[in-house]
Amino acid sequence: MTANKDQKTNPQDIALFRYKVIAPLREVAPGGLYAKIRERATQCWDIPGTARTRVAPSTMHEWLLLYKRGGFDALMPKTRRDRNCVRGLDEQSVEALLAIKTEQPLLSVRKVIEQAHLTGVIDASQQLSPSTVHRLLQREGLMTKVADATLHDRRRYAFEYANEMWQSDVLHGPGIKDGGKVRKTYLIAIIDDATRVVPYARFAFAENTQAFLPVLYEAVQRRGIPKRLYVDNGAVYRSRHLEIICARLGIAIIHAAPYQPAGKGKIERYLRRVRQQFLAGLKPGEFKDLEAFNASFRSWVEGEYHHTPHHGLGGQLTPLDQWGLKGGEVRYARADVDLQDLFLFEAERKVRKDRTVQIERRIYEVDAALVGEIVTLRYDPSVAYSRPLKVVHEGRPAGAATLVDLHANAHIKRTKPRQRIDFRKLTEHNEEH
Repeated sequence: MTANKDQKTNPQDIALFRYKVIAPLREVAPGGLYAKIRERATQCWDIPGTARTRVAPSTMHEWLLLYKRGGFDALMPKTRRDRNCVRGLDEQSVEALLAIKTEQPLLSVRKVIEQAHLTGVIDASQQLSPSTVHRLLQREGLMTKVADATLHDRRRYAFEYANEMWQSDVLHGPGIKDGGKVRKTYLIAIIDDATRVVPYARFAFAENTQAFLPVLYEAVQRRGIPKRLYVDNGAVYRSRHLEIICARLGIAIIHAAPYQPAGKGKIERYLRRVRQQFLAGLKPGEFKDLEAFNASFRSWVEGEYHHTPHHGLGGQLTPLDQWGLKGGEVRYARADVDLQDLFLFEAERKVRKDRTVQIERRIYEVDAALVGEIVTLRYDPSVAYSRPLKVVHEGRPAGAATLVDLHANAHIKRTKPRQRIDFRKLTEHNEEH
């Protein structure tokens, strides 16, 4: 199956894919980097915009250098005139050969050529050089032997320093009053692997990305930026927005293999401790709302859990003791990084003829010059929707979206249509002056 070349792939999605590939390589020592790259080259990937599933080692190394020099934005693709061109092969032949090798990875180079001629995808009269085809397949990472996926090397592990790895998981909690009814809660928690400190944890009424991101934001604000975030494959951790945030902060997201939960033992033991020591002592209807419930939980974490000697730390040290010993190299966000802005949610909308857009069942007004345009709304779903939302048009700020006041609009005098504003030129003019 070949990818649809007419379908435009978002450059940010391509950069995000490249970051996923190289994220585990960023902290590898130079002596072991080549071996690690070769290991990852054996994996199959869902590559945006193509049916190919392999990434060549040289390509991984190039992406790694680009990221170290220019960060996430340096991974954005650049248009190349010689894309998919191999000397001696036209683009159609290249695609046909790659498709055959991808579908039948055990075929040798000569068998790939023979298959291409037999199926008629390449004319039998066209002579293909085995060395040229081999270079093509090697360049695309299709000549690497596939590792035996049935072998699992399970070992106990522990990182040495704080924030080398965070683990996160969700615990189903009790019902708490929300207005006039009782709703089920979910504890979304993060724990530091090396110290057992809980950067942040909170109960929410939902188990989704919208509930997880505020927890991650508070954790980063309080305890710095982790190198790795180890999570399962639940929907709460499967979000493009989460991936972009982690890519911009330099966090590698690691998803546990399906049905292989052994690697998340520390967060699971913590959640078991919450159930046995905190939840077990609660009385039905003890808290009037979710805010009071979370306040009590945070008091338990900061006042009891963090100050109790931990069995996983030898039974002598508390999590805060261990943080004091192992937290000397914690990395915090740079002064020029606006964390609050980085964690804002985004949604694309087309501006209606009455200059309005709708999000979360609420209607907002934007600048009249944006009528008919596609805009991006940036917002924090955890705060009151009466606050204006940021509006972005073609990658540039385009004012704010405010809640529609129908009664106020009834008394506003309509003006003649004005000339459409080019927000790009307006921004460039402001920057120059």
